[in-house]
Amino acid sequence: MSALYGRVALIGLGLIASSMFWGIRRGTLAGEVAGYARSAETRATARQIGLCDEVCDTIAETVKDADLVVLCVPVGAMEAVAKEMAPHLKPGAVISDVGSVKRDVIDSVGPYVPEGVHFIPAHPVAGTEHSGPTSGFAELFDNRWCLVTPAPGVPEAEIARLEAFWRGLGSNVDRMEPDHHDLVLAVTSHAPHLIAYTMVGVADDLRRVTDSEVINYSAAGFRDFTRIAASDPTMWRDVFLTNKEATLEVLGRFTEELFALQRAIRTGDGEHLHAYFTRTRAIRRGIIEAGQDTSEPNFGRGSGGGKGEV
Repeated sequence: MSALYGRVALIGLGLIASSMFWGIRRGTLAGEVAGYARSAETRATARQIGLCDEVCDTIAETVKDADLVVLCVPVGAMEAVAKEMAPHLKPGAVISDVGSVKRDVIDSVGPYVPEGVHFIPAHPVAGTEHSGPTSGFAELFDNRWCLVTPAPGVPEAEIARLEAFWRGLGSNVDRMEPDHHDLVLAVTSHAPHLIAYTMVGVADDLRRVTDSEVINYSAAGFRDFTRIAASDPTMWRDVFLTNKEATLEVLGRFTEELFALQRAIRTGDGEHLHAYFTRTRAIRRGIIEAGQDTSEPNFGRGSGGGKGEV
C-alpha cells in the first residue's frame, strides 16, 4: 500500500502508539514517523527498540511538518498537549486521537485547533492489559473496529484518508456521533472495567478468603477480572472522570439488574435466572459470530494472556 501521509507524529508512546508505528511500517502507510513521550526514560526505551524513525525531545519538534498528528495520551492530558502543539502545526495538517471518550476530547482539543488544520477524533477499540513502548505489536488492530467522530466542516477527503489509514492498520472503520460513541463505550468497555476493578477489590477486602486461595483457585471468571483490572490506572481514571454521565447511567441500570438477580437467588426463582442467563448467552454468540472473539477453549489465549479493549 502506498503512503497515505508523508510524516506522522505520535504524541505518547504507549501500547496504542507503538502498535500504530509497527502497523504503519507493516503497511507502508507513512513516509516517516516521529514520536514523543513526556518521560525521558520512555523516549530512551523507544530509541533503543527502534520505535519511530525519529524520537523527539519536544512536542514542537515532533509535530513540525507533520501531515497527521495522533494524540495517544490519556484523555485528561489532551487539552494541555493540544495547547502546546497548536503554534507548531503546519496548515492542512490533520489532528486525530485514540481516546476512549470522544465528547470530552472534542471539547478539550477543539478550541486549540488552528485555522486551516483539520480535527478528526477517532477511537481504535483495541488494546491489552499491557502498557508502555515495548508492549505494541502490528497486529493489535487487525479485525478490530476504529470509530471515527469527525468534527463539523472537515473535508470529506480528509476523513476518507484517515479512514483508509486505519483500514491499512487492519481495522474495520465506522463513523459515529460523539455522544452516542460515549454511551456505547460505557456499555461495552467503561462500566465492565469498573465492575472488574470492584470485584478484584472485593476479593482483596474479603479477608476470610486468603490471598493464596484467590490466586491459586481463580477460574476463568475472576482471572479475567484481574486481567482487565491490570490496565493502566491513569488512563482509566481519566476515562471515568470524562465520561461520567454515560458511565453512571449504565452503572445505574447494572445496579437494577443486579438487585433483580439478588432477589431471584434469595427467593429461589430458578426460572428467572435461567431465562436471564439464556438471553445473555446469546450476546456472547453474537460477539463470536462477528469475529470479535473466538469460541476456542480459554478464549484461544493459551498461556500468554488475553487481549482487552478500551
